[in-house]
Amino acid sequence: MPALCRDCDHHEARDFARCPACGSRRVVAHPKLFTLTVAHVDCDAFYASIEKRDRPELLTKPVIVGGGRRGVVAAACYVARTRGVRSAMPMFRALALCPDAVVIKPEMAKYVAVAREVRAMMEALTPLVQPLSIDEAVLDLAGTEALHKAPAAVVLARFARAVEQRLRITISIGLARNRLLAKLAAERDKPRGFAVLGAEAAAWLAEQPVTLLPGIGPAFAKKLTAAGFTRLGQIAALDAREAARRFGEDGPAFAARARGEDNRQVSPDRETKSISAETTFEANLRDIPALESKLWRLCEKLARRLKEKDFAAGGVVLKLKTADFSTRTRNTRLASPTRLPESLFKAAQPLLAREATGTAFRLIGIGAQPLAPGRDADLPDLADPDAGKRAAKWDAVEKLRAKFGTDAIVSGRAAGALPNAPPRPTRRGA
Repeated sequence: MPALCRDCDHHEARDFARCPACGSRRVVAHPKLFTLTVAHVDCDAFYASIEKRDRPELLTKPVIVGGGRRGVVAAACYVARTRGVRSAMPMFRALALCPDAVVIKPEMAKYVAVAREVRAMMEALTPLVQPLSIDEAVLDLAGTEALHKAPAAVVLARFARAVEQRLRITISIGLARNRLLAKLAAERDKPRGFAVLGAEAAAWLAEQPVTLLPGIGPAFAKKLTAAGFTRLGQIAALDAREAARRFGEDGPAFAARARGEDNRQVSPDRETKSISAETTFEANLRDIPALESKLWRLCEKLARRLKEKDFAAGGVVLKLKTADFSTRTRNTRLASPTRLPESLFKAAQPLLAREATGTAFRLIGIGAQPLAPGRDADLPDLADPDAGKRAAKWDAVEKLRAKFGTDAIVSGRAAGALPNAPPRPTRRGA
């Protein structure tokens, strides 16, 4: 069985438990090790790892990156994870599990800078790099063996060492024949892992719980369990007709994924499907003016993000999370694409009014979906002759904020002073 030493790249056609060249036991072996080319790369506890890198005194301590007690966990180091802390967990619950954790407020600019360095290193390996999030991506190294003078597995082992040496963080790698299996492989051997899934994948998947498959959340898993499906093998055994009968038009594709089948290609031009912004409150809010003040701030942030990514909103999605953590989403389409905060707010305001009937909320969010090209945003309209003026005003406000800071100009609505009036920018300190 082919084997590879992850510490020195020594590889042979036969398996070995300890590297005959350097003595390392960090060996990966698999029958298809040197023929598989699709890899899933995931940075280990990304935010927390960067914080530990920059603050060595935290190396052995449990570290949680996140907001205040009412926020959620953005990332948890592996020490904290041994206590049960997980990403997206409410902070109060995480601190109850790990009261001695060091909590650090996220510093996104720093994390983005490191992510860009990792991305650049990936793109030096192959042009087929598809980012999936700030800390993970899928790569296809097919056809690169002549360029690198080594099979994909060896190139990936070198890459993992280079990331550790240059950026002082670690990554985990999954190698397989398709994107789904590569992702599942990457999850098998974290942190600092390198796992391979080949022909044995179907048999391995058959014994796994349905929750292993990406996209199956708690609610869907509960429905599957109620229907008698607890293992992926039970779903994989369904033919296309039976899968469609039980799970609708997506049933056949669902059963195929349970068998480890995935025809998605690695595409560098990943389509952006939505852009959003959200915030968690320090205390639950019920009052409509207070909620509208938060919503207005988010509409400004969303408008800024749309412009940065050169998109416009063809519709808006309002997200609310109640005090008991249940989530409500409401959406509406727009008559024409926009990236003006006033227009986004005007569309979302009635959605909020229908939900804010005394319920206590802990979070509010606003998203743009579907997206439209930026060139279609806020075009001149005979029915709305002031549209151009509003766009020019927003551009002027943003230029001043870029020069003097985000809080240089604050609207009355953001302060909660004018809940029913159009936002009136005022210069702070005036």
